[in-house]
Amino acid sequence: MRGGVSASRVFMPPGPWRTLFEFLRERFPHVPEHILEARLARGDIVDGAGMAQRADKPYQAQGWLWYYREVPDEAAVPFELKVLYRDDALIAVDKPHFLASTPGGQYLRETALTRLREQLSMPEISPMHRLDRETAGVLLFCADPDKRGAYQSLFQSRQVQKEYEAWAPWRADLALPLCRRSHLLAVPGRFVMQEAPGEPNSETHIEVQARQGEWAHYRLRPTTGRKHQLRVHMNALGITICNDRYYPIDQAMDLDDDLSRPLQLLARAIAFPDPFSGQIRRFESELELQGPTTVSASR
Repeated sequence: MRGGVSASRVFMPPGPWRTLFEFLRERFPHVPEHILEARLARGDIVDGAGMAQRADKPYQAQGWLWYYREVPDEAAVPFELKVLYRDDALIAVDKPHFLASTPGGQYLRETALTRLREQLSMPEISPMHRLDRETAGVLLFCADPDKRGAYQSLFQSRQVQKEYEAWAPWRADLALPLCRRSHLLAVPGRFVMQEAPGEPNSETHIEVQARQGEWAHYRLRPTTGRKHQLRVHMNALGITICNDRYYPIDQAMDLDDDLSRPLQLLARAIAFPDPFSGQIRRFESELELQGPTTVSASR
């Protein structure tokens, strides 16, 4: 592991390549040749024994190569990742808005997992669940690989209780509290979800905590964990969460982050029965939503 980032690997199948470089050039066509050459020259691509590989090395099939993924010009997230709790098995953090939970796509070092591994010098840390990059709040990690399975099973068996807060428009004609159930599907070719006909696979309990003019402070309690579930359910009710750039899905989306207008969605608390002690564990965020003062003009 380097700088909190785990190595990735690629298998070398039988093929016509004469040299290792020929294989890499075809396997990673999106990477410019000079970057591949530089990474080989630096020793950033190794075999299973950790030996640095050369570009002109004869290709040998049925082996693995290990490498460290790079994201050029990765934008920094200027917000703190605070550790709320830590013991030998669990770590709870307050993830800020705009910080991805785990590496993926265009985010590698600016993620909660990478930061935490580097900050605590603990490469074995692994995520228990995830939050959207735009969502802030409590995020759990496991510090003991041998105990991760037991904690992970709590999520799979729905023994984990999650509480969220959100600012969204007030609707006088909406009878609250309510429970929204629907069938969620991914929109083909896009990073969004939609409600569709079918057996419900998502459920969210929604209630109002306070009202401020045309806006309301909502409490959301999901019993399932579908991608973008809270955002889709709120949008379907006509109360799209403040500063949501993805919903409604037919709106023109600005792909550039506006750090002054974070999504007004916070993972306030998480609770579950500890599989080893039997005690109820509860972790609560110390962050606060800014509320309607950061609502975009289009909302």
